[in-house]
Amino acid sequence: MDKLEPFLEALEHGNVEKLNVMIDSFLIEPDADTQYRLADLLAQYGFVEEALKVLAHLQFLYPEENQLKIDQAQLLLELDQEDEALNLLTSIEKTSETYPQALLTLADYYQMIGLYEVAEQKLDEAITIMPNEPLLLYAKGEMLFETGRYLEAARILENLLPVQDSIQAVDLSLKLAQVYSAGAAYEEAIPYYAEALKKEVTPDVLFQAAYASFQVQHYETAVNHLESLVEVDPDYFSGYMLLAESYAMLEKNTEALKAITNGIARDEFEKEYYLFAGKISLKMGRLKEAETFLREAIALDPEYMDAIFILSSLFSKEEKDEELIELYETLKNEHFEWSSMYPFIADAYNRLEIYEKAYEFYKLAYTELKDDAQFLEKYVYFLLEEGKREEALEVIALLQKLEPENSAWFEMS
Repeated sequence: MDKLEPFLEALEHGNVEKLNVMIDSFLIEPDADTQYRLADLLAQYGFVEEALKVLAHLQFLYPEENQLKIDQAQLLLELDQEDEALNLLTSIEKTSETYPQALLTLADYYQMIGLYEVAEQKLDEAITIMPNEPLLLYAKGEMLFETGRYLEAARILENLLPVQDSIQAVDLSLKLAQVYSAGAAYEEAIPYYAEALKKEVTPDVLFQAAYASFQVQHYETAVNHLESLVEVDPDYFSGYMLLAESYAMLEKNTEALKAITNGIARDEFEKEYYLFAGKISLKMGRLKEAETFLREAIALDPEYMDAIFILSSLFSKEEKDEELIELYETLKNEHFEWSSMYPFIADAYNRLEIYEKAYEFYKLAYTELKDDAQFLEKYVYFLLEEGKREEALEVIALLQKLEPENSAWFEMS
């Protein structure tokens, strides 16, 4: 029977009192190797102070054992006892074979507190001593990645990959893909995602690979990854949007609409799904469906400007003037008023021959659209029809500046 089995049972039951009694008894025994294993087991289960107690006992027995100093320092850092940890690490002589490991631990600490320059110095010193140590090189690559130096990080990982394909349970192919993606080098990332997916297919990697493919316009590949993704994990919500967008880029609008409605079925509170469904329905000429989707998006977020603008444009184009005004009034009652709706509302009132209200909204729109020639043209003709010539001349003067090649504006002044 393994001597650690009673400890394992106590750990699994969370019996701290019994555990401490057992530790005190166990430290009397001369079996240092098993005691060291016990410290590791305690640390794995989160009993850091108890693990430190065992390591301190072993350090007392073996004061020159530097590995024990490193182990204690790592646990002390977890407890935010930095001074004690640093004292232990800096006490290790440069001639010790554990000195590079001490430097690595110091680098991890300085990186954690944001002192990247110091962390890099410690790593470089360790790499000088052990230039071919994969763990040190990987640590340097990780630090470069974290600080946004993606090309340098990729170079290090590229050199590591032929030596070993994983470090500390990290797949180097996947890490390289993520480094390249972070630096927007999606073309370079794609083959590494492919390698990673050969080893293990996970929802996150499928999505990342699809996103990289989408960015370089490999839409078919993106679709393949995303179809696999939503099959493996139907609740991976962001996959539906990217799948719909990929189909849309391939001009497969029916498939795009199906993908996004599948997403809505899984997450009915995602306003962006409804907006996309509205847009793709418009593209397909399915105006009633588009209106329904856009209304749903606005119901979820009454200040959703993209959906409001598209629905307002749809109503204006279809001359659904009552619906357009009703939308505006509803949003206003929700304490949301957006000046981009004013031109639509002005046109609606004008078509309904409610000219006073049309004039009110044209004036409101005019304050913000003095550089929009298309709006100003409508406004000029409205003012002229209403007999407001002086105001019309002011607008015509703006149009003369905006469109000096258009002689009509000069003839009207």
